[in-house]
Amino acid sequence: MASLVSDLVERARLTARAIVDFGENLFSPTIRIGVTGLSRAGKTVFITALVHGLARGGRFPVFTAAEQERILRAYLAPQPDDAVPRFDYENHVRALVDERIWPESTRQISELRVVIEHKGGTGQRTLTLDIVDYPGEWLLDLPLLDKSYEQWSKESLALARAGPRAMLAGEWLAYNATLDARLPADEQQAIAAAQRYTAYLKACREERWSLSLLPPGRFLLPGDLAGSPALTFAPLSLPPEAEPPQGSLWAMMRRRYDAYKDIVVKPFFRDHFARLDRQIVLVDLLAALNAGPAAIRDLEYALASILDCFQVGRNTLLSTLINPRVDKVLFAATKADHLHQVSHDRLEAILGRMIEHAASRAKYAGAETDVVALAAVRATREARVRSNGDELPAIVGVPAKGERAAGHVFDGEREIALFPGDLPADPQRVFDIGRNGFQGLTATTPEEAEFRFLRFRPPRIERTVDGLPTLPHIRLDRVLQFLIGDRFQ
Repeated sequence: MASLVSDLVERARLTARAIVDFGENLFSPTIRIGVTGLSRAGKTVFITALVHGLARGGRFPVFTAAEQERILRAYLAPQPDDAVPRFDYENHVRALVDERIWPESTRQISELRVVIEHKGGTGQRTLTLDIVDYPGEWLLDLPLLDKSYEQWSKESLALARAGPRAMLAGEWLAYNATLDARLPADEQQAIAAAQRYTAYLKACREERWSLSLLPPGRFLLPGDLAGSPALTFAPLSLPPEAEPPQGSLWAMMRRRYDAYKDIVVKPFFRDHFARLDRQIVLVDLLAALNAGPAAIRDLEYALASILDCFQVGRNTLLSTLINPRVDKVLFAATKADHLHQVSHDRLEAILGRMIEHAASRAKYAGAETDVVALAAVRATREARVRSNGDELPAIVGVPAKGERAAGHVFDGEREIALFPGDLPADPQRVFDIGRNGFQGLTATTPEEAEFRFLRFRPPRIERTVDGLPTLPHIRLDRVLQFLIGDRFQ
């Protein structure tokens, strides 16, 4: 009964919020664009480059409104949500241009409002973009809303015992085996289990492994909830009984899991996610290719889970929490500048293959999906190099300090020319792991992976008498055309 009342309250809140948003949109056309992605996917860089390009009149040939010179100007305006931190656009630009370092990663939700004045059929018009930046790890919490603690525990334990996770989860699994879920609740046991489970999730996220399916998201980005009971739970090996004994460790863990959904997950998706109109999901596909087949499989499952979040379910708790407003979802493989242009379409094709099954399901919900390979800020340029008498397509840039290749450690200052290798022309080859022996992708450890992509510093941008020129990019105009191009008709 309590659950039904809670669902009805959530539905009423969403309806009220939707009515307010609809009324405001009648007088001031607004698009709320969600920007998310898993750790190190480049969300901060993407938003900074997107806003900078709009405000500075960047070269966007595929973005029809810009190419036809119908955009008069774009500028920042105060954001509408007083309780949401402002995206620190100005400092991020300085980091990219003056310090030539990549800005800090997204650790909390933030927002930025951009007003675009443009030529319309009946004169000058305005379109407002509310850009909402949030960690992708939080998005992966959404499926928890439709899972019981018992179901989540069973799935989490099965996942932790498979592939490289079994090694990374060793300490937590060993401790978990000592716990009896039916015995009286013990706070110290709960703390120890949560700490070991969190350490396992953090190990999975390390660049060496680059695993993606790691809910609950706040275990990795706790913020002001660090140490609270809402984050002090973990999966348990459970007996076959349907209900936990009163006062047991099982009962306490279940109660805290439910509290996590009520305190953390529901408010986020009610107040922010459910209000989005368009969404872009940034994907560090190169990191998964670097880390090997386990990371590729994990990313594929994570992206399917993310795309399912944008579908309107029937007769589930999710359908009461998500207003079916998101009509366009774009998946973007970032850091395309780490490859020569001959592999850009191949990178895009691999990402498209990753989401094709989930994307086909999303069409029935009325959402349009697409994929793109991009570099929001292009850190390299292209060249041709000769090796053993052959001419190879190369990229030229400054590797980040500490990057390694062929036994050499880079100092972050010296420019190099690098042949990054080619992605397979047939994207299916990346997924035929262990079946047809596709070279290094039959490996089981990152050291045996087929690809090794270096990280590069941001490019050197010279300021002019007119200020800062626009940042170089790859396919950022395609992103704009997909997300907002139809609003300039």
